[in-house]
Amino acid sequence: MTSEVVASFAAQYPFEFDPFQVEALEALGRMESVLVAAPTGSGKTVVAEFAVWLALREGRKVFYTTPLKALSNQKFNDLVALHGAASVGLLTGDNSINPSAPVVVMTTEVLRNMIYERSDLLEDLRYVVLDEVHYLQDPYRGAVWEEVIIHLPLDVVIVSLSATVSNAEEFADWIQTLRGPTAAVIEDRRPVVLEQHYLIDDQLLPMFVASDGEVVPNPEIRRLEARRENPKFRRSPTRNGHRPAQRPHRPRPNRSSVVELLSGQNLLPAIYFIFSRKGCDAAVAQCMREGLVLTDASERARIREFAEMRCSRLEDEDLAVLGYHEWLEALAAGFAAHHAGHVPVFKETVEELFQAGLVKVVFATETLSLGINMPARTVVIESLTKFTGERHEVMTPGEFTQLTGRAGRRGIDALGHAVVLRQPELPFAQIAGLASTRTYPLVSSFQPSYNMATNLVRNYSQEEAEHLLNSSFAQYHADKDVVVLERLIERNDVYLASYREKMACDRGDFEEYWRLRDRSARLERSLSRWQQTEGREQTRSVLSSARPGQVYVVPAGKMRGPIVVVGAQRSKRGEPRLLAVTRERKLVRLTTRDFSRPPRPVGNLPLVPPGDLRQKAPSSVDPEMRKRLASALAALDLPAEAWDPEPLPEEREGGDLSRLRAKVLSHPCHRCPDLELHSQWAARAARLASENDQLRKRVRGRTETLSRKFHRVLEVLEEFGYVSGFELAPKGWMLARLYNESDLLIAETLANGWLDDLKPAELAAVVSTFVFESRGPFEVVGSLPTTNSRKAYASITRQHERIRRRERRSTLELTRATETGFADIAYRWCRGADLEEILAEEDLTAGDFIRNCKQTIDLLRQLRDAAEEPNLREALGKAVDGLNRGVVAYAGAI
Repeated sequence: MTSEVVASFAAQYPFEFDPFQVEALEALGRMESVLVAAPTGSGKTVVAEFAVWLALREGRKVFYTTPLKALSNQKFNDLVALHGAASVGLLTGDNSINPSAPVVVMTTEVLRNMIYERSDLLEDLRYVVLDEVHYLQDPYRGAVWEEVIIHLPLDVVIVSLSATVSNAEEFADWIQTLRGPTAAVIEDRRPVVLEQHYLIDDQLLPMFVASDGEVVPNPEIRRLEARRENPKFRRSPTRNGHRPAQRPHRPRPNRSSVVELLSGQNLLPAIYFIFSRKGCDAAVAQCMREGLVLTDASERARIREFAEMRCSRLEDEDLAVLGYHEWLEALAAGFAAHHAGHVPVFKETVEELFQAGLVKVVFATETLSLGINMPARTVVIESLTKFTGERHEVMTPGEFTQLTGRAGRRGIDALGHAVVLRQPELPFAQIAGLASTRTYPLVSSFQPSYNMATNLVRNYSQEEAEHLLNSSFAQYHADKDVVVLERLIERNDVYLASYREKMACDRGDFEEYWRLRDRSARLERSLSRWQQTEGREQTRSVLSSARPGQVYVVPAGKMRGPIVVVGAQRSKRGEPRLLAVTRERKLVRLTTRDFSRPPRPVGNLPLVPPGDLRQKAPSSVDPEMRKRLASALAALDLPAEAWDPEPLPEEREGGDLSRLRAKVLSHPCHRCPDLELHSQWAARAARLASENDQLRKRVRGRTETLSRKFHRVLEVLEEFGYVSGFELAPKGWMLARLYNESDLLIAETLANGWLDDLKPAELAAVVSTFVFESRGPFEVVGSLPTTNSRKAYASITRQHERIRRRERRSTLELTRATETGFADIAYRWCRGADLEEILAEEDLTAGDFIRNCKQTIDLLRQLRDAAEEPNLREALGKAVDGLNRGVVAYAGAI
């Protein structure tokens, strides 16, 4: 019977299903839950469509959940096209369309909230699709997937769709322990074979080649890299014996050149990943400046017609502010940027035109790799490192696979291509290892929050709540792993003792010597990376802001010593240069290369003699002034620390590099004739000891169960009056309906009446502080616009401190700090400001503006539903209306 049902479903498709698809459909036909783990573009969606088809066939309901509103909108449109508008609904924070339909698309958070609220819409639910279920390892939102899987009624069949993960069977086993028979269907094979390339010196070389029957990293790339690093290559004598100035490393190829190369080799369409919004926009601007056109006349006409139709509902004034005409010109030429700074309609238009094969190159941030259906022939990765907000980190193998998963269009391309541009900061061996790794374990991020705790108290007995927490994938994984981890530690300890015996040296303590050497090497690598990235930028910033008369110390090199700035210049490339005088009366030019770290001013000298009222910097420095400044420099009594640059965080932890090197060289083991052999065993021992340290940390983390943390959360809630024993207090019912990272703080704000006297625009300003997050490493500090809003916010910040103090006593970290960066903007937009005025704000993009408004609107609606005071409910509703207008309202439309 099952095969007949599958065959009936398959008959609707113009292609034959792959074996893994058939396997999943057969399991679903037997009413088993299924987990399908397969690469991007392999056809997992067919399994979800089968669940939809079965629900409609049986007269039951199916919910299709996604992690992103944009993806929910896309799936809604796809399913409407398949089954008609009457059969399909949509529920997101922005939209509620036909919610009683038999097929409803929603974000996963909406389903979680419906379960806790015991919504009537859950009646007759038979199937739930959890798209992109690997999101459960997201540190902020991942718990939602586990909450849904744990709390859904047992007669609901779950279809989980995941990217390729190496522990899919374990995840499916966990679902089976909770919900009964569950099939793990795993497909490792990509639907289109991927070829990986490395672009170096304008040569596109295969990253891997065959050698003696094995696939190995391309040795030609290693040779080219070694040649690039060889000083003789960078600085070779000319025929007459003179050495030219040292050539710096060539930068990566400019983006338009890479596009032309891809076009010439028939590798378009392509997605070009750049981990910077400004970088994506700059790439488009560069292609336009250089006159690149990738489309023919017919394609340009179709692009213009479609884009004009998609944007027709926006006002002409808003379109002008959004840069519509420049965007359209680039789009017609065949390329576009795609990132969160753009308004949704621009992003959606780019997606649809790219899928139609009309746009040939999209410069995108990594957010494009999450869910949106945009396959390409080629994926270009400009950098394998990205700034996380605190430091630059190399992407994980899973992230690399997520990006390259876009390469290769099924049914169109014989091969997909991934192109990695040369990475000066990473050795090729590390890049090849990253590209060839195939282990991406799915790790739970499940942790009890205040909202989760109140909902558990609200819906279950204490015993049931603890059982549900102990049923999480996090706890399942922990309990299963502890025994295995202990065995690994015991085995490693045996090997470690053997390695330490073999590395023993009769000259001295080799373990001590190795620790010094290892610390020195790690610090050297860390400083080198820092100098090439943040250090260079910080030095450039310092030199750009240097003022005449400031004294700096050059720590090394020919110009070592103090200098006084007498002027500033910029190179043709915009690099800052300082004009300075040394103690030797020399007039010198200094650039970022003269400083191994960002310098800091250590004094000031007047550039004019006492009594001379001419206070402007001289256009030239005469010998008399040089003499006077040199004498003044020589007379300066500089403290010893002026000669030492400010230590970096790495140095504070690891010690001064020069002192560490000296200790290594003076250690008796350094002169041992068996140094190399001892070092080999020491390296093995160090790796194994580090592995054991990590294993012991994991054991400690797993033995503290989630239920213990749950009880610490309950203690905090009891102290603030939300629970009593294992019963909800009146305030607890309100908290159970607030879903936010600052849920307890928001509940306190509502319960204490700090919002009661605010007008709608003031409410928008204050509520925005709970959802706004600065994008960069530094917090965007704004101000509250009115006396009343400042008074309310002051009460909120004081309460936040009280909550955090209480959390620290319980070793919890659940409530994030508020941020004021969007408050004044929310206030002015709510009061009717136009878009041009709003976007005049520095560093505010239209996409960020819309997203922040939407998040504020979502929380305002939650507060409106939870508030008891009628006047406050009315004011919150008006705040929603004030924010949800113009481009913001249009961005929520389907």
